[in-house]
Amino acid sequence: MVLLLVATLLWPAQAPATVCASMDRNGAIHYVPARNNLPHQPGCSTRRPRPHSLSGRPNALAKATVSRANDHPAARSLQDSIESVATEHGVDPLLVKAVIKTESNFDPEAVSARGALGLMQLMPATARELRVANPLDPLENVTGGTRYLRTLLDSYDGNVALSLAAYNAGPGRVKDAIPNIPETRTYVARVLRHYASYRQAR
Repeated sequence: MVLLLVATLLWPAQAPATVCASMDRNGAIHYVPARNNLPHQPGCSTRRPRPHSLSGRPNALAKATVSRANDHPAARSLQDSIESVATEHGVDPLLVKAVIKTESNFDPEAVSARGALGLMQLMPATARELRVANPLDPLENVTGGTRYLRTLLDSYDGNVALSLAAYNAGPGRVKDAIPNIPETRTYVARVLRHYASYRQAR
């Protein structure tokens, strides 16, 4: 089963180019240019995010061109960054990917109605506490979100479900059980479903 996500890049001359992206069950991200740049293909969109690079250099993604599906620099950078950051903090990279999939569907420019930002949907106050200067920078966001997830896992003795519930609802609302909050219960179930799928294909 292929999980679809959307990424729209800017070509150097500011001309819009639609890119289709998908994430396979193993968590690998693949980018392909839309056929004839038609936006209405499955998994494609004309949404134009602000370009932020994983290295923190503006416009790095905007300057990246799409050649082969498995050789896209943004895909490699995102995968490598998740692997590196998760390993550094002792968190399963596939769990981090499952959180990102659920939170933002791998859209680094995602902004929720409540103001949560980026790949791991950090609230501004949480981002400040984690010393994330730019929550829309993918590397900063993943680093901060993973560090926060590590803290929650430590607080709940490695209980993934409770840690995810706290990630969604806040630690103050999670004690020794997932709170009876429909949004939080749905969130935990979705993350665990993605996580199980990625692990199965590992």
